[in-house]
Amino acid sequence: MLLTLRLFPKPALADLIPHSTAIYAADSTLLRLTLAEDAQYQLWVPLADIAPNAIEAAKHYEDRYFDWHFGVNPIALLRGILRTYSGSSRQGASTITMQLARGLYGIDSRSILGKVKQILAAIWLECRYSKHEILEAYLNIAPYGGNIKGIATASLFYFNKPASRLNLPEAMTLAVIPQNPNKRLSITNKNAMLNEARTRLWRDWLNSHPQDVQYDADMALPAKSLKITKKISSSNLPFLAPHFTDALLAENHRQSTIQSGLNIHAQATLERMITRYIANNKNLGINNVSAMLFDAKTMQVKALVGSADYFNPEIDGQVNGTAAKRSPGSTLKPFIYGLAMDQSLIHPASILKDAPTSFGPYSPENFDGRFVGPITAADALIRSRNIPAVSLASRLSQPSLYDFLKNAGVSHLKSESHYGLALALGGGELTMEELVSLYAMLANHGRFKPFSLTRDNSPIFPLLSEESAYITLDMLRQNPRPDSGEPDKYKTAWKTGTSWGFHDAWTIGVSGNNVLAIWVGNFDGKPNPAFIGIKSAAPLFFQILDSLRHQRLLNSQSELELEAMPPRTLTKVMVCTASGDLPNQYCSKLSETWFIPGKSPIKVSTLHRPVYFDNTTNQVVCGAGVNTREEIIEFWDSDMLRLFREAGMPRRIPPTLPPECSNKTKQTTDDKPQITSPLKGVVYTIRLSKPEAIALKASSGGLGTIYWFADNSFIAKSEAGAGVPWSPQQAGHYILRVVDEAGQADNREVAVEFVP
Repeated sequence: MLLTLRLFPKPALADLIPHSTAIYAADSTLLRLTLAEDAQYQLWVPLADIAPNAIEAAKHYEDRYFDWHFGVNPIALLRGILRTYSGSSRQGASTITMQLARGLYGIDSRSILGKVKQILAAIWLECRYSKHEILEAYLNIAPYGGNIKGIATASLFYFNKPASRLNLPEAMTLAVIPQNPNKRLSITNKNAMLNEARTRLWRDWLNSHPQDVQYDADMALPAKSLKITKKISSSNLPFLAPHFTDALLAENHRQSTIQSGLNIHAQATLERMITRYIANNKNLGINNVSAMLFDAKTMQVKALVGSADYFNPEIDGQVNGTAAKRSPGSTLKPFIYGLAMDQSLIHPASILKDAPTSFGPYSPENFDGRFVGPITAADALIRSRNIPAVSLASRLSQPSLYDFLKNAGVSHLKSESHYGLALALGGGELTMEELVSLYAMLANHGRFKPFSLTRDNSPIFPLLSEESAYITLDMLRQNPRPDSGEPDKYKTAWKTGTSWGFHDAWTIGVSGNNVLAIWVGNFDGKPNPAFIGIKSAAPLFFQILDSLRHQRLLNSQSELELEAMPPRTLTKVMVCTASGDLPNQYCSKLSETWFIPGKSPIKVSTLHRPVYFDNTTNQVVCGAGVNTREEIIEFWDSDMLRLFREAGMPRRIPPTLPPECSNKTKQTTDDKPQITSPLKGVVYTIRLSKPEAIALKASSGGLGTIYWFADNSFIAKSEAGAGVPWSPQQAGHYILRVVDEAGQADNREVAVEFVP
């Protein structure tokens, strides 16, 4: 019969008791303890997490025959009845099981009928639950004064430690409280009754545990020296990292214990530095900051500040800015370069163009309104030039930047066509949590794991190759600090971002396995010209990093050096500095750059070529002779020559070879015309109400006349590098073709649509 009752489905005792939630930092410091549904502070811990001496002390004092009776101790019950009704002092005879029954079912046991109900309920519990389960439930429901229930809660309140770490004197103290908590914690008698009860228990304890006499001196101390609090209220409780604990409770509201990876010292540093920064920059209208320190190795939050002041309603302080969707500005650019390296488009020394460019209807500008002309990929990323980033983004495929973000689980993305190429410059919105997870991917060698406040079992998968992730970080490590103008000596890889209209200022970076993100702005979206990443977010970023390093809360120098080691598959090669291509025999100035075997572009440079001049006439001749001289000349195409000229760095125009040299000198593939506008993969939209022509442009090393065709229809002729307006008469797909005087051609498919 008993076995049948035990096997019959029943609720766990823990499910019958409302409980609080306790959130702990990485070092087990209590961050926050919530009230249970019944307005009690009541933690539930398994019996295995309670110190054995505390369990035995409770049984010894409350019910030393607990292991042997069946819910009721008949001898104790009879003795209690005789003493209570014989005129002596009132004495209870409740076993641990009976006390649990009274607490679980709300039984008033002061009357005879109530006592009978309590006895029957205790027997019912013994029939259905094991002694282990009953004892565990009792220790989690026992009253310890005021609104404190359970030994785990009492251990935190009175001794600031988990129940698993209670020593014997502390266990003795807690064992005697539940019998009469109000009197034994009385302030008026200075815990005199508590001391008397402890002493009685201790003397009795030594009879069966003589080996514990070593604690005699500790037990002689009065209980008040053990820091028993006078009154229990929420003001006695810690309320640390409020935005972080709010977020944890929202995700894990049913858990009784949440173990986080938060570092309380790092948390205090972020809060202190942000408060100081706000105070020093009030005159600029800066009054709110969000920040997060994330460990990419453990994938846990080490510190999180959702706003500058949780308790300030003027800045909506209780809003968690790390979870809010904001424009990321230029902080997505590193991933464009990482993808471009994986798709064989560039290596760090590749030459990109920073010049006025239209991408269909989209004509981005640089933040400073200027264009620097030809620039290496590494410099373009470090200097955050917009045009090269958008140009690279337009060439990405499988995945595009949009696909990359979607694969990373960025939430609430609209369609790719909604953003267009503006996504490269922060046209979409991400949370700081999502942005941090992307930078953690770089620190984790291209392997991505979704953001989580605590450890989880989400799968890890690659978003970038190990090589491109490393090179991306290495390029960002060359970014000079705003205070010194030199790269950070601790090899911090960092990037700033400023949203359009000065709504958001960002700085985010990787130092070893740590990711630090800073956002400066207003939760209501109000703009401020001071919200510029390099000016408002970057200084705070490095102030926090320097403080964390000073306290040795970040990686050591040796660990940083180890984290910065390149993967074995990555190599370095010499390239022609001017062209970024592998050098030919005529290129004299070389540079070293990272190279991904099998991916990085391996074209040999044809920029530097020999040209022969007749010493008498100074005219170009077809080859070397008795009276000739050789000069090495850079053969830039027409488009690049224009860029150099506009950037204030004009280059020598390559001479045109005489016609008779055409049979002796074969044009290189670099002389072939190349279409630069319209772009690949861009749908050009023409408004019928205000039609605008599409610009046709191509570069050519031959510097001659080029001819444009749409399908088989002639459009116009122009010089290489010059723009030609084209107004298609109907929507559809066209094959555009450009042909030079030598018959060399380039073609591109373009889609055109008409809208009202």
